[in-house]
Amino acid sequence: MRLSRTLLVIGLGIFAVGAAQAQSKIGFVNSERVLREAAPAVKAQKRLEKEFEKRDQDLQRMAKDLQAMQENLEKNAVTMSDTDRKNKEREFSDMSREFQRRQREFREDLNLRRNEELAGVLERSQKALRDIAETEKFDLIVQDAAYWNPRIDITDRVIKALSDK
Repeated sequence: MRLSRTLLVIGLGIFAVGAAQAQSKIGFVNSERVLREAAPAVKAQKRLEKEFEKRDQDLQRMAKDLQAMQENLEKNAVTMSDTDRKNKEREFSDMSREFQRRQREFREDLNLRRNEELAGVLERSQKALRDIAETEKFDLIVQDAAYWNPRIDITDRVIKALSDK
C-alpha cells in the first residue's frame, strides 16, 4: 500500500512537471547571427572600416615596401659592398620592427574599438530580446545553444526589432 502511494505521488509529480513544461514558451536566439546581420551591427562594422581604412592602407603600403626591400637585398647582396649591404640590412631590420609595432598597435586599437561597438549592439539586442520576451510571453529564451529546434528560433525577430529602431 505504501509503495503504491509513493509511486502515485511520483507519477503525479512527473505529470505536473510535464504539464508545466508543455505550457512553457521557449525561444532561441543566435547571438552571432544578430551581431553579424542586425542593422546596428552592420553600421558599426562600416564605421570601424572607415575609421581604420587609412591605417590599414598605410600598413599594406609598408608591407609592399618591405617586400621590395627584401627582394632587392636578396637580388643585389652579392654585388654590394659589405658596408652597403650592412646598411641596407639594418634599414630593412629597422623598418621591419617599425612595421610590426604599427601592425600590433593597429590590431590592439581595432580590437578595442570593435569591443566598444559590439558592446553597444549587444546592449540594444538584449533590450530588444527582453521586449520580445515580455510582449510574446516567453518563459525562457536561450542564446547560443549547442542544438535548437528551428521552430523556437526567434533570431529573425530580434534582427527585425533592431532594424526597426
